[in-house]
Amino acid sequence: MAKGLETDILGISWALISFQLSVISLSIVFGRVGDLYGRKKIYTLGFVIVTVSSLLCGFSQNVLQLIIFRTLQGVGGAMLESVTRALALDAMPEGAEGKASSIVTASFHLGFFIGPAIGGFIIDYLHWRGVFFALVPIGLAGIVLSTIRSGKKSSALTPLRGSIDYLGAALLVILTVMIALLIDRKAAQAVGLGEKGWLALAFAGMLWGFLAHENRVASPIMHLSLFRIRMFSFSSISLLTLSIARGLVIFLIPFYLQEILHISPSYMGMIFLAPPIFTIAAAPIAGYLTDRIGPGVPASIGVLFDLVSALIGVSLRVDSHWLLPTLLLGLSGAATGLFNSANQAAIIGSVPKEHRGFASGIVRVGFDLGQMLGISLGGLLLTLTFEYFSGMAGQAASAEYPLAFVSSMNVNFWGVAALGVVAMGLSLTRGTGTIGKHASD
Repeated sequence: MAKGLETDILGISWALISFQLSVISLSIVFGRVGDLYGRKKIYTLGFVIVTVSSLLCGFSQNVLQLIIFRTLQGVGGAMLESVTRALALDAMPEGAEGKASSIVTASFHLGFFIGPAIGGFIIDYLHWRGVFFALVPIGLAGIVLSTIRSGKKSSALTPLRGSIDYLGAALLVILTVMIALLIDRKAAQAVGLGEKGWLALAFAGMLWGFLAHENRVASPIMHLSLFRIRMFSFSSISLLTLSIARGLVIFLIPFYLQEILHISPSYMGMIFLAPPIFTIAAAPIAGYLTDRIGPGVPASIGVLFDLVSALIGVSLRVDSHWLLPTLLLGLSGAATGLFNSANQAAIIGSVPKEHRGFASGIVRVGFDLGQMLGISLGGLLLTLTFEYFSGMAGQAASAEYPLAFVSSMNVNFWGVAALGVVAMGLSLTRGTGTIGKHASD
């Protein structure tokens, strides 16, 4: 791709970052717009934008065009991500929030299971542009299906038809971009950001202004009163905490498999099929339990699985068998199926129905920011602990010193376990009983 577009790794990085920033910064905004003017409209428009932008990405003649079209693709992605789970819950009868959420979780990870293999095949035997062109018929199918569905009568809630808080939306977009730049070193480097102190101060000032503005306006982009709902607020923080932990795992395990155990890329690909398989298998169980006894038990079991996987990470050694990290990834996948299905149902289902789009946006932002922070934190902790175990100040973490590298990685997994304990506490104290009764708490 870099050669075809006559660019370098920085240009390609911008193509990746532009999409990511669009999704993170706009998910809550489009979730709220969907609440006001109709989630189905946002969903259908999202497919339209993703389809057109994917076609344009495929025809890009230089990296600037690709970055622009990827940014547009991220706008469409934010529209889809911000209302998908809310629409799924709207389509199901009351008391089936867990089932709806588990279907979305399983569907997402099914795509994650088959997508990389198809993408790799297209790149190997066709062209990298084919990856973008392949999204066009999928997008067209989404447009047709969502249009047909929109034409049918539905029991979904009538849109609020309130006014959009444009200033609040603009401030929120800027805030989310700023926090992404603060926690993502790759993104910060891409924009040439060196010293982050001034950015942190600007973020704090803008955050204060945003919260003050949202408390004043009649129709805010972010209803702060929703965070008084215990199940919503505790579930949201639990999602952020566990996403940070999973970001750490995502950062560490590939290095360990390839650089320490010397597993080939193709074999690594097989090992990384374990998480989505276990996620798909566990999601329906979590959905069933959530609808019967509430989200607390299945979500907490999911956190427990993550804790066990973290302890496996603590026990990894230079000469560990490949089955041990595979078990770690499998348990992490099962934890994802259990926790995500139950916890996301709790976040979206516990708020009044007219705010489900906003809650769905919170899910997306919490997940993405958490993983970004986890990866950033993983890099920092690995560097600091590697200096300690190697006894070499300023030495970057390297597999050339396997004992020091693995010891540093073990410390990081203790950090994952600590985050898991926090997530467990939040999960157990979010409230008992089924989801519906918490919407008015």
